Amino acid sequence: MNPYRVFPAALPAVVGLVLSACGRPPAPAEPAAPAVAPAAAAATAEPADPPLPTVAGLVEIGERFLTVRDPADNVDSVAVWHAPGGEHWLLATAKHTDHLLVYEAASGKLLRKVGSSGTGPGQFERPNGVFVIDGLALVVERDNRRVQVLGLPDFKALLVFGAEGESALRKPYGLWAQRLEEGDYRVFVTDNYETADDQVPPAAELGQRVKQYRLRRGAEGLTAVLEKSFGATSGPGVLNIVESVWGDPAHGRLLLADEEQYRQRNLKVYGFDGRYAGRRLGAGIFHFQPEGIALYACEDGSGWWFTTDQGKQENFFHLFDRRSLEYLGSFGSPRVLNTDGVWLTRTPMPGFPHGAFYAVHDDGNVAAFDLGEVLDKVGAKRCGG
Repeated sequence: MNPYRVFPAALPAVVGLVLSACGRPPAPAEPAAPAVAPAAAAATAEPADPPLPTVAGLVEIGERFLTVRDPADNVDSVAVWHAPGGEHWLLATAKHTDHLLVYEAASGKLLRKVGSSGTGPGQFERPNGVFVIDGLALVVERDNRRVQVLGLPDFKALLVFGAEGESALRKPYGLWAQRLEEGDYRVFVTDNYETADDQVPPAAELGQRVKQYRLRRGAEGLTAVLEKSFGATSGPGVLNIVESVWGDPAHGRLLLADEEQYRQRNLKVYGFDGRYAGRRLGAGIFHFQPEGIALYACEDGSGWWFTTDQGKQENFFHLFDRRSLEYLGSFGSPRVLNTDGVWLTRTPMPGFPHGAFYAVHDDGNVAAFDLGEVLDKVGAKRCGG
């Protein structure tokens, strides 16, 4: 029997025992969310949902490396670019210093810092989300209220969108991009706008929590147009506090992490039509804040959702089946805490024969995990395996 297999209701206590036994320095206790029995957790799902499993798995996995730490950066999100010439770059947003940090993805060596503070091309004001697709790096700037598109490898500023007009963003955080058959891209950006006194607006005003843009390549370069804004304005699909988003076109799903109060902390499943799909993922499993999302996608439609349970004293990564959305298990590291963004790549690199999983550590640096080791220890089947 796996010594780390526990019931969800006991998860916080067991995690604390497992990780504290590994020598973590004592820290002030973070207020723990109340334990939820399996039956109660299942009751929070919509009637059509299958019941949550009664057994959860937790394993401890050590990271392969941590990048050099600089708390002044306030690192938030990460993305990986595999260059045609064989280079592997890890990009991270530094919110306080207004940079993109560029690392060697296989070693964590810092290669360069890109950008400066400002509103011009190639400048940033609190860069938050980052996403890499083909030779483009898309960066969400919360305080410039826009998305900036940079060309790789030179980081030349190609386009800014979402800054004005009907497509204007108010407080953007995260994004995910989809490659379309026509050579265009569809970009989903979360907009966590607030009231004048920095509160979550009433549900009736949350119908624009996600903005959907179409990014086009043309003779004049890149252009972007707003296709629609969406978000439920009543019921369990309301997006209260939303930052992370990730899509799965093969199964027609968008996952959005909602950080609102404990019993509402879960991932909400939307369709590509912008409508809530009637599923909430992870109720009773998440104990802190749902944050980063990544997808291990196999060509046959199988795979695993990787999700972040962000805590300052305890920090977990939960895996869910790509097809059924059933919970599989969890892993954590004694040294990696308070994770915002994550990124997953299946591409082999030196030292990472099956790819890597990257997770931000406590606002200051990035941890790299061997993806093959993670899958094997959690009991997740590899693609083609």
